[in-house]
Amino acid sequence: MNIRLRVIALIVILMLVLAGAGVRMLQQMAMQPLPLEQDLSFDIPPGQSYRGVLNQLVAADLLSSHQALALRLMARLRGNQLVQAGEYTLTPGLSIADALALFRSGRVTLHALRLVEGWNIRDAIAAVRSHPAIRLELAEADLAPERLLAALGLPPGHAEGRLRPETYHFPRGTTDAAFLRRAARAQVTALEGVWAARVPDLPLADADAALVLASIIEKETGIGGERREVAGVFVNRLRLGMKLQTDPTVIYGLGATFDGNLRRRDLEADTPYNTYTRTGLPPTPICLPGSASLQAAVNPASTEALFFVALGDGSGRHAFSRTLDEHNRAVRAYLQRLREARNP
Repeated sequence: MNIRLRVIALIVILMLVLAGAGVRMLQQMAMQPLPLEQDLSFDIPPGQSYRGVLNQLVAADLLSSHQALALRLMARLRGNQLVQAGEYTLTPGLSIADALALFRSGRVTLHALRLVEGWNIRDAIAAVRSHPAIRLELAEADLAPERLLAALGLPPGHAEGRLRPETYHFPRGTTDAAFLRRAARAQVTALEGVWAARVPDLPLADADAALVLASIIEKETGIGGERREVAGVFVNRLRLGMKLQTDPTVIYGLGATFDGNLRRRDLEADTPYNTYTRTGLPPTPICLPGSASLQAAVNPASTEALFFVALGDGSGRHAFSRTLDEHNRAVRAYLQRLREARNP
């Protein structure tokens, strides 16, 4: 009897040793790198099983059928191996085990898209809807600026300026509606923050007026150190009831008819956006203003300047003036620099 027990015990030990050796072999196999020479996008469809993923890897020549069988055996020993749908990036040197762990983690590939300061709403919509990782959901009729916010399930209104210009990261399959809704909510948060921190006694009725002013500042200067000075000029003019007389609003009002050359007749043609013919702010923003312009709109420089004009020296900077005489001299200097540049 004792001999029989010893034999059984030896058989059990031998089986355990062999099983352990088999597990180690499977583990060593799983640590082998995938045969990749460059990054590969690997997409797992919704509802795909662990076995189905192994079959996908075999079809992509990333696993042999024998390796897939061994991995299925390992999964049975360890329990069910769930995977999450999505797009994953497989990189050279990634082991089989790491790839499977990645599929279980759900750390899908994130794509990037930047909405740029100074874009108008149609620029932003076009960039979103042309991105290859974004799925189109909105109807063409919903893309009109006056309809877009309501189509996104947000409070209705004109969508110009209502998207936050920044870089967004998102998984493949994100809808255009989801992306635009996220950008609109981000702009609301940013605007609420700067409006709450505004300096007192601004000639701005509400946060929406600050957004309109910020959009004008965004189009007037790309020089960070000038934004508050530009804001100070416009705030001074608003306080005095002077027309803002800013070209970017006129250009926005011309829309598709603007050919790149702003003429005197354009400055004299009345539209809701012509700040040469109308006092106060235009009815909506004219572009997507960034953080710096939002901050400038609610915290303008304390200045006596009422005018500014480009220096025309290639720096992008402006000359600021308190009086019309000073401004006229700055304009003449600007025109002289233009003539010299055209006729060196």
